[in-house]
Amino acid sequence: MHKVRKLDFLNTENMNILMQEWEYPPFDKIKTDDYAPAVRDAIAEAQATIEAIAASPEEPTFANTVEALEGASRRLDRVSAIMMNLNECCTNEELQQVVLELEPELTRFSMKVMTDERLYARVQHVADTADKTASPLTAEQRMLLDNTLKGFVRHGVALPAEEREQFKRNAEELSELQVRFGQNALADLNDWTLHLAAEDDLDGLPQGVRDAAREEAQRRGLDGWLFTLAYPSYGPFMTYSRRRDLREKMYRAYGAIGNRGNGHDNNEVIRRIVQLRAEQAHLLGYDTYCDYVLEDRMVQSLPNLRRFMDDLARAVRPAALHDLEDVRDATGPSHPLMPWDFSFYAEQLKRQRYDFDSEQLRPYFPLEAVRQGIFDLYGRLYGLHFEPAPEVPVYHEDVRVYRVSRTSELGILYLDMHPRPSKRSGAWMTEFRGQYGSVRPQIQVVCNFSKPTADAPALLRFSEVETFMHEMGHAMHGMLSEVQYESLSGTNVKRDFVEMPSQLMENWCYEPEFLATFARHWQTGAALPMEYVEKIRAAQNHMAGWLCLRQLNLGRTDMAFHTVPDGAAVGKAEEVEAAAMDNLLPRVPGCCTATNFSHIFGGGYASGYYGYKWAEVLDADIFSRFKDDGIFNADTAEAFRREILSRGGTEHPAVLFRNFMGREPDQQALLRRMGLINK
Repeated sequence: MHKVRKLDFLNTENMNILMQEWEYPPFDKIKTDDYAPAVRDAIAEAQATIEAIAASPEEPTFANTVEALEGASRRLDRVSAIMMNLNECCTNEELQQVVLELEPELTRFSMKVMTDERLYARVQHVADTADKTASPLTAEQRMLLDNTLKGFVRHGVALPAEEREQFKRNAEELSELQVRFGQNALADLNDWTLHLAAEDDLDGLPQGVRDAAREEAQRRGLDGWLFTLAYPSYGPFMTYSRRRDLREKMYRAYGAIGNRGNGHDNNEVIRRIVQLRAEQAHLLGYDTYCDYVLEDRMVQSLPNLRRFMDDLARAVRPAALHDLEDVRDATGPSHPLMPWDFSFYAEQLKRQRYDFDSEQLRPYFPLEAVRQGIFDLYGRLYGLHFEPAPEVPVYHEDVRVYRVSRTSELGILYLDMHPRPSKRSGAWMTEFRGQYGSVRPQIQVVCNFSKPTADAPALLRFSEVETFMHEMGHAMHGMLSEVQYESLSGTNVKRDFVEMPSQLMENWCYEPEFLATFARHWQTGAALPMEYVEKIRAAQNHMAGWLCLRQLNLGRTDMAFHTVPDGAAVGKAEEVEAAAMDNLLPRVPGCCTATNFSHIFGGGYASGYYGYKWAEVLDADIFSRFKDDGIFNADTAEAFRREILSRGGTEHPAVLFRNFMGREPDQQALLRRMGLINK
């Protein structure tokens, strides 16, 4: 391949920090104004490199074509990863505008590459001659070749010229719409608050929840207590408040995010996204967008997915109805059960049934102790060490950085734990750089956990402990990767497999031996009493049927939007959702999950939300081996690291599963764990 001259703008006089050489993102030096010129310069650099590949007179080989393409846009990947990740967790109006401006340009560049017929011809030649070369491809190289070839086809390179151009225009518009969806949802979430002035309005709320609300009010220069729609505020309010009228206000406000008919309304954004995705699928010869997506997933097809969803729904619906009747009985005859009642009465029922008060657990789960407990667990399982790295720049004062090592340094871990107006809701793991060859990853875990108050450190709810374990499962999937190519490393696996390693880690939260390693009262140092541990285990499947049906309903909503045929009219999001869901409680006019459903309209889970339940079957089955062998068994953990975590997407997930378990998945494993069938 011809060598590509470094462009003039990459010389040492270039003062844009993003275009200079650095090991860690220089967050302490980056300014918002740096992003646009850096992204455009990095696009130009990548275009020059890729043009040299496409125009090369040399015979196409794996090295000069497939491998060369893999690394051709590495600088652009790093710069855009910083920009996009910070837009999710530490944004402002200026950055949001920059992202809206640049996202179509990034998509235009990507589509230009993936629809270049010269590149496609070269990759096809490599595929056609792969078995005739003197040095056969490794399994990983074969996977990269197959993925690269498939990527060209799935981005429309083989379409007639006019349709190919339409596909590219649609992709650009979709990229902008997905960014706009997330910005609308964040703005709508931040716009609404509940300001309470009378202590009577706090009836039922635990002291820690009251303290956090008072501090939130003080931060905004207000008296009294302020509640927001961020989950550490919203969730406890809906669970504990005895003021039914205020729970209804909170529920209606949260349910209307993106659906208020204001400047942040997402209905038209959704309608256009769904329309464009359907058109893209049709251009490529698929009946629906769901058919297009599922072809490249473990589930393989829409009929297979419907069968999986329907079978699971039949198994759990009776349990969900039983859960509903139990909560309805706990409600009493005073009023009909409404959605804003469910969390409150489900918690009351848990107290009655298991003598279990979730708030009693919080003092035993201070954030720092939970973090150390998780670090120690990874030390026992995989021999990992976590050392603070205060010298590594951060993008916000809340962020903590750790160097992760085994026999040598594995990578950098950024932990960003608390909510703020500049961060979207939820919890996620992402990367500033993925692993490849000897290059180690830089991984970010972002959560929205309860903040510390003036009187106490950050004390986690048990559900937040599970969330922390989940996201660290993703992070260590990336950290323990040992592959040659970044696009196959870590969590770059099929979407309905990616949640398995993360959900697997949640199982340890119910194991007494693990809890005993870190769960201690933040004031007295007393260990979590065994009676509390037994209550946690007894309550593990509390409302399991209901919660499973809820997840299935979200998956059905995803499917409903993405099985719309090309050209079909897309109804109001609220109506599509209502028709898709198996609603056991009355729907509330104006409330709509879809208009705040960033997984499918602002992220990468479109036609893939079912993957949480699909992966849950796998993780329940895999954890059965850990239970049989011992939850700290180093040999079992090493086998899991070697056969699954280290392999990334270098082999099909079904092969990885068989390599570890020695058999096909047991489809009944999840139902056994939920207590719906005998163990």
